[in-house]
Amino acid sequence: MRCFARPRLSLSILAVLAAGAVLYGIHADYRRFLDTPLGVPTSGLVLDVKPGMGIGAIARELRRRPGLSRPPLYLEAYARLGGLAHRLKTGEYALSPDTTPRDLLERIVAGRVIQYPLTVVEGWTFRQLRRALTAHPKIGQTLREASDDEIMARLGRPGRHPEGWFLPDTYHFPAGFTDEAFLRRALAAMERRLAQAWSGRAADLPLDDPYQALILASIIEKETGVAAERPVIAGVFARRLRKGMLLQTDPTVIYGLGMAFDGNLRRRDLEDDTPYNTYTHKGLPPTPIALPGADALEAAVHPADGDTLYFVADGQGGHVFSKTLNEHNQAVRRHQLRER
Repeated sequence: MRCFARPRLSLSILAVLAAGAVLYGIHADYRRFLDTPLGVPTSGLVLDVKPGMGIGAIARELRRRPGLSRPPLYLEAYARLGGLAHRLKTGEYALSPDTTPRDLLERIVAGRVIQYPLTVVEGWTFRQLRRALTAHPKIGQTLREASDDEIMARLGRPGRHPEGWFLPDTYHFPAGFTDEAFLRRALAAMERRLAQAWSGRAADLPLDDPYQALILASIIEKETGVAAERPVIAGVFARRLRKGMLLQTDPTVIYGLGMAFDGNLRRRDLEDDTPYNTYTHKGLPPTPIALPGADALEAAVHPADGDTLYFVADGQGGHVFSKTLNEHNQAVRRHQLRER
């Protein structure tokens, strides 16, 4: 009896050792898998984790992708053993060639989704902003059929004219971010920036409230793209407002013409008596005429000192500033000769 016990014991030990070796190999393979790049092509991939997708569906989606190394069979185990399976967040995730399974799961749990940009350009009108939102492929459309008044009501600003109230900047957002959410962000940014500018304004401004500063900033924005000229132009307008002079600024006339403007401002347009015609109406127009940037806002509340009252485009992107009407007329004639 004793002579047969030793072989059976030896076989049992061998079986345990073999099982241990197998388990060790599986564990080592599992660890290698977690920290080995998935084999994403150099161009990268986008993994879209949709609502309702669990770790199993994510693993199957990765398995279907051509070019990825070894099926990510250990992914589910890592997610479940680590308590990550119920913490996955939806969205689009960028996979690069060096992305490992561990990196991917940590990214999905943290919700580090792809952020898409949209730049709101200084000087755009609200109409142009709406067109840009509609054209962006990653923005969810909820306002396509809404009027401007309806949009402002949905943003919690009923009765407010939308022009000027959205801060030009580059905004980043995940896929599916709605147009309404985008406008809320840009509106809040403008309201904060306008409040800051107004609280730090110069003491002797010929402006009654922050809205007038926003209107003036929008005119400055449309008058020049030269940063150094903004405070100088603001100074001209501030002095004209103090003296009760007409502002006589073409961008307000163009805005008042709306869709009727064909790119060529004519003398008869300067006589067209819209509320925005600053050749026929004293003071500021009733609303902003564009979306002013932060620099234009600062210029509006900190106009440069000086004694110039006129300016004309010099044909090279800047302006010629004059103290008197006679000097201004001479500058206009010089510019017209250069154009000819």
